[in-house]
Amino acid sequence: MKFTITFFLAASIAVSVLSFLFAAWLYRWVKKQPSSNRRIAEVGQLIRNGANTFLTKEYTVLAKFAGVAALLIFTFLPSPVWQGNLVDNLVMALSYICGTIFSAVAGVVGIQIATIANVKTAEAAQSGIKPSFMSGFRGGAVMGMAVVGGTLLGVSLVMLITNNTTALLGFSFGASSLALFAKAGGGIFTKTADISADLVGKVELGIPEDDPRNPAVIADNVGDNVGDVAGMGADLFDSNVASMAAALVIAASLDKVDGGSANISLVFCYAAAGLFASIIGVATARMGKHGNPTKALNSSTYVTTAIFGLLTAAATWAFQFEWRIWGASIVGLLVGVVIGIASDYFTDDTKKPVHQVAKASESGPAFTILSGISYGFISTLPAMIGIAISALAAYKLCDPIGPGYAMFGISMAAVGMLSIVGMIISNDAYGPIVDNARGLAEMGNLGDEVLDITDALDSAGNTVKAVTKGFAIGAAGLTVIALLGAFISQVNDAAAELGLKGLTGFDVMNPIVFFGLLIGAAVPAVFSAMLMLGVDRNAQRMVSEIHRQFREIAGLKEGKEGVVPEYDKCIEIATYGALKELIPAGLVTIILTIIVGFIGGVQAIGGFLCGNIVSGLLLALFMSNAGGLWDNSKKYIESGNNGGKGSDAHKAAVVGDTVGDPFKDTAGPSINTQITVVSLIASLMSTLFLTLSLIR
Repeated sequence: MKFTITFFLAASIAVSVLSFLFAAWLYRWVKKQPSSNRRIAEVGQLIRNGANTFLTKEYTVLAKFAGVAALLIFTFLPSPVWQGNLVDNLVMALSYICGTIFSAVAGVVGIQIATIANVKTAEAAQSGIKPSFMSGFRGGAVMGMAVVGGTLLGVSLVMLITNNTTALLGFSFGASSLALFAKAGGGIFTKTADISADLVGKVELGIPEDDPRNPAVIADNVGDNVGDVAGMGADLFDSNVASMAAALVIAASLDKVDGGSANISLVFCYAAAGLFASIIGVATARMGKHGNPTKALNSSTYVTTAIFGLLTAAATWAFQFEWRIWGASIVGLLVGVVIGIASDYFTDDTKKPVHQVAKASESGPAFTILSGISYGFISTLPAMIGIAISALAAYKLCDPIGPGYAMFGISMAAVGMLSIVGMIISNDAYGPIVDNARGLAEMGNLGDEVLDITDALDSAGNTVKAVTKGFAIGAAGLTVIALLGAFISQVNDAAAELGLKGLTGFDVMNPIVFFGLLIGAAVPAVFSAMLMLGVDRNAQRMVSEIHRQFREIAGLKEGKEGVVPEYDKCIEIATYGALKELIPAGLVTIILTIIVGFIGGVQAIGGFLCGNIVSGLLLALFMSNAGGLWDNSKKYIESGNNGGKGSDAHKAAVVGDTVGDPFKDTAGPSINTQITVVSLIASLMSTLFLTLSLIR
C-alpha cells in the first residue's frame, strides 16, 4: 500500500489535533475537581503568581536573545545573505523563531495546568490516594499531550510549508536554544529556593519541610513549577524535535538517492503512532484504591510501549516500510525502558542503594556524599552500555539496506526511544505537581493521614522523575549521534556543491580531530560548574534574606498567629539571580563551538561533537541519578528509618540532598540540551566551517 508524503503529514497533523483535544478534556477534568480549603487556595495563588512572574521575566530576556540570534541567522545562514540567498536565509530565521515560540508555549501550558493540579491533588488526598493520584497524573498528562502534539504539529507544518529539511534544523535550533536557557534558568531558580529552605529550615531550625514560617517555602514551590515543569517540558520538546529533525535530514538525503519519499513518510508515520500510543496509555491509566503510585506510573509506560510496537508493526506491514528500520526503532524504545529501570534501581527508596546511603548517613555527611557519588558513578554504566548497544544494534540492523541507512537506523532508534515521550512527560510533570500538593497539604493543616498520602505520591514522583530524566538523557544520546550523522550529511551536500572532498568519518589520530575532541569533552564540565556556581551564589543570597527575616520579624520563628514571612523577597532573589546566571553558561557553550569550527573546520567540529557527547552523557547520567539517590535517601530516613526525622542521619541526608539538588535538577538535565544545541549549531554552520576555517 503506497501513499504520498502529504498523506502522512496530514495524518500527523490530525493526531496532533487529537492530542490537543484530549489535553483540553484532561484540563477541564482536573479543573472540575473540588477545592474548598481557603488557605490552600491562597497559597496556590501565590505559587501561580510567582511562577507566572518568573516565566514572564525569563521569556522577556530570552525574547531579546532570540531576536539577536534570528538576525544573525538571517545574515549568515544557510550562507551569507550578500551571496544572494535572501529567501533561504529568511526561511531559516523564521523557522528558528517558530521553534522558540513552540518551546515557550510548552512551558506556559505546563505552568498553567501544574499550578491548578497541585491544589486539586492536595485536596483530593482527603478522599484517598486514588483520587489524589489521578488529579496529579492527569494534570501532568495535559502537558504531555500538549507538548508532544506541538512537536509533531510544528515539524509537520515546517515540512509541509517549506519542504526543506534544513529549515527543520533551524526550527530545532530555536527549540533547543530556548530550552537550554529555560532549563538552566528554571533549574537555578528552583534549587536556589530548595537549598535555602532546607538548610535554614531543616538543618538550622529543625522545622518541617513546608512549614509556612519559612520565608523560602513559597519560592521553593514556585521553583518546582518553573524548573521541573516549564524547564523539563521545553527540554523534552527540544529532544523530540531534534530526534525528528535528525531523522528527516538523513531520510531526505536517502530519498534523494532512492527516489520517492518512503523514508520521510516512515518518520512521520512512526512519530504519529507514538503520540497516538501515548494518548491511549494516558486514557487507560488507573490505580487501585490501595494501589502503588510508582507501579501505576510504570505500568502506563509499559502499556504505551507495547501499543507503539503493535501500531508501528502494523504500519510497517500495511505501508511496506523496511522491517529492519522498524527493528531499529523498537531496539531504541526497549533500551529507553531499560535505562529507566536502571535509574529506578539506583533511586527508588525500596532498593539497596538508597538504603545503603541512608545507613552511611548515620556516620555523618561525609559518608553520605561519598556513598552517593559512588553509586551515582556506578549507575552510569547500564545506561551508557544501553545507549552503545542500541546504536550498534541499529547500525548493524540497517547497514545491509544500503549506503547511509546505518546512520538512519540510529536516528530511528532515537525516534523510537522518544516515541512514548507523551507518557514520559506526563509522568515527569506528575512529580512537581504532587511535590507542591504535599507542601499545600502541610500549609493547609490537612492532617497526618493526608500528609502520608501526599508523601507516598511525592516519593513515587521522585523515583519517576529520576527514570524520566534517565530516559531523556538516553534519548539525547541517540539523538546527538543521529545529529552527528545529519552534520556529516550537511557537510557532504555543501562539499558537493563547492567541489570539495566530503566526510566519511573522523580519525581521532588526526591532531585537528583530537584538538576538537579535547575541547568538546571539557565543555559539559564547565557548563555544569557555571550553573551550579550560579545556584551557590544565589542560594547564599537567599539564606541571608531568610536569616534577616527570622531576626527582624517579631514572632515569626515562634509561629505567632498573624505573623507572615515576606515570601515575595525570596521569590525576587530567586528570579533575578536565575536571570543573571542563566545566559553566561549557555553563551560559553555556543561561542566555544563556533570558535572551534572556525579554527579547525569540520574535522575539528567532528571531534568536538564526539567528545561533547561522551563526556556530556556520562556527567548528565551521574548527576541525575546521584541527585535522585540522595533525595530519596533523605525521604527514606524521614519515613522513620535509620533514626528518623531530627536524627544525625537525617541532618547528614539533608546535606546530601542539598548537594544533589543542583546535580539532578539544574546541571544534569541541562547537559543533554547543551549537547543538542552544539550539534545543531554544527549542522547549521557546516558550510561556513567548511569554507572559512583557519586550518584545512
